[in-house]
Formats: sequence, structure tokens, C-alpha cells
Amino acid sequence: MASVTRAPLTSRLAGFGTTIFAEMSALAARTGAINLGQGFPDTDGPAEVIEAAARALREGANQYPPAPGIAALRNAIAEHQRRFYGIDLDPDGEVLVTTGATEAIAAALLALCEPGDEVVTFEPYYDSYAACIALADARRRPVTLRPPDYAIDPDSLAAAFSPRTRLVLLNSPHNPTGKVFSAAELALVADVCREHDLIAVTDEVYEHLVFDGEHILLATLMPERTLTISSIGKTFSVTGWKTGWATGPEPLVAAVRAAKQFLTFAGGTPFQYASAAALRLDDAWYAAFSQELKVKRDHLCAALAQAGLKVLVPQGTYFANVEIEGDGADWCRELVPRAGVVAIPTSVFSTNPERLKPYVRFAFCKRLGVIDAAAARLSAIGAAASG
Repeated sequence: MASVTRAPLTSRLAGFGTTIFAEMSALAARTGAINLGQGFPDTDGPAEVIEAAARALREGANQYPPAPGIAALRNAIAEHQRRFYGIDLDPDGEVLVTTGATEAIAAALLALCEPGDEVVTFEPYYDSYAACIALADARRRPVTLRPPDYAIDPDSLAAAFSPRTRLVLLNSPHNPTGKVFSAAELALVADVCREHDLIAVTDEVYEHLVFDGEHILLATLMPERTLTISSIGKTFSVTGWKTGWATGPEPLVAAVRAAKQFLTFAGGTPFQYASAAALRLDDAWYAAFSQELKVKRDHLCAALAQAGLKVLVPQGTYFANVEIEGDGADWCRELVPRAGVVAIPTSVFSTNPERLKPYVRFAFCKRLGVIDAAAARLSAIGAAASG
């Protein structure tokens, strides 16, 4: 029997092989190294939220939910946007529940982009962005954010637009840098979107993980042309639940729903009920969670500095970057046998890896004891190097 000679993987996805996250997490599992590479917590979320999921399972919430999401969660999302940002939404037309934020982003790009349209995004960027843009048969127009402050350069932003530009994809707080975009930067993006009659899609999954500065939604500056995406996973330490949402003007949400229905249709019914309970936790819980992560950030950043590394202290997210000598990818692979710690080279988040070659990202969304154990190992190799 003759074998198939044509490559099975479509050209749109050629180059998007196994991610560095899978490689480094497998390395951590194989060697027993402390995994500060992939951004997932090593503790469960609030006990009352976990119990809400278990109760939903026991009480029979185990079949398909409505395609837009259960009413309880859509109402809770609308309440959340009003409570934290002063945005009023119709939960029946302006809120869509998705299978995590990644699906929401993919569905938005598939729904809103024609083949050949251009998407302006800021690099470095979360790795799914490039793949989702490719799946939509659209084209990336990256605007480079340069360390140490990763500020938006107005000239670079203006140069990224063309007659084929369809939308801007923006993530704040920003993975992998930990930057929180300022009011002035967001106003600049809003002005350009209005000038070119563009849609903005914003990824806000780290919205409650802010330690310095103020998190502002682009939707508060231009609600009529912004699709806001977030999820339950990062804020409530339940990344495996894959429950997210998209909110905004009804025509944008309807477009995303049209694509999303053919991806997963709907899912995670018991997690949707529990997510509604999570979003309604009181302000004190949100404040305590952010403060707890800030303590972890400060522990890790202090240890990285003690190890002789130049630390770029993040304003938000789970992640801190350091500047090293040489190639970050090689440095990360060598770090495992040297110190038993896993990190991620920041260059994997860019279309131009050379720019970010000397940077490495560490995750601090781990138990304080784990962070301190990793810190001791990193400090030991730093002391050995300086000795």
C-alpha cells in the first residue's frame, strides 16, 4: 500500500510544533526539577468554589449547557463587569461563555477576520495568538515592546496599520512580560482604532493579578468596538476548568458565538455553576488573593536578584523575567541539571527571537515553600558562579 506523500499538517500550522511549555514541563517531570516554567498554580482555588463544582456534579448538572452559557454564569459575568469596571452588559446578548479564554480568542479571530486580513498585536505575545491568527488565514502585524519597560512606541504602532488591518489584539496585564498597560497607552490604541475603524480584542485573563499600577479595560475607552475576553482559571487557581467568556457589543458577541458553536458548542456545565459562585466572592477575597501573589512575586524576585540575575519586576500576572548572558533557550536547558529548576525562554513569545534572546521567564504562581526551595537552588548557583 502506497503511503501518503503529501505532508499531513496544513501550511497554516507549519512551524507550530510542540511548544516549549510541553518540552520543559516534561523535563521537569522526568528530572524532578521545580517547575517555574508553565503558568499554572500548584494549589486549588477557594474551598467554597470547589464545593460549588462538586455540588453541581452531584445535583445533575452534567449535560450540555445552553450554547451561550448557563444564565447564572452570564449574569455573574455581567455583574462582575459592572462591579469592577462600571460596564453595563445585557447577559442575554452581550455575554458569551467559552471553553477558556484561548477558545474565545480563536473564535473571535475566526469570526472577525477574512483571509488576508491583518491583526495588529504586541510582541512578545502568548503563543496561541500566532497560531490562532494563522488558523483564521489572517496575517500578523507585530508591534514590538522593548525591555525594560515594554512601553508602546507610538511610531511603531502607527506603522503597523495598513488598509488590510482588521483588528488589534491586546493583552493586559501582559504575558510574558508582566506589564500593565497605562491609561495613556490604552488611549493611544483607542485613538488608532477609531482612526482606522478597527475592532479591538482584549485578553484580560490576568485582570485581578495586578500588584503595581492600575488595570484599565480598553472597553471603558471604546465600548462600541471592543470585545473583552477573560476566564476563571488564573484568578481562582482553577486553570483546568477551562471556563472563559467574551463580552461586548451584541454584534461582536454574536459573531464570536457563530464560530464558537462549531468548535466546542458548549461545555463544562458544573464548572459554569461554580464559576458563577467564584465571581461573586467578596472584595476582600480578591484583595487577599492579589496580595498573596504579590508576596510570592517579591520572594522570587529577591531570590533571582540574589542569584546575580537582572530582574525586570512585573506589575502583574504570574511571571517575572530576568536578563541573562547568552541564549535564554540554552540557559533554560542548562538550568535543569545545574539547579533543578525549570524556566521558559522569553524568546518563544516573539516572531523575532533575537530581540528577546537574553531573557528568561519564571512563574511564581506556586506555593511559597516551592518558591523558596527554588530560590535556595538559584541562590546556590549564583553564589557558586560569583565564587
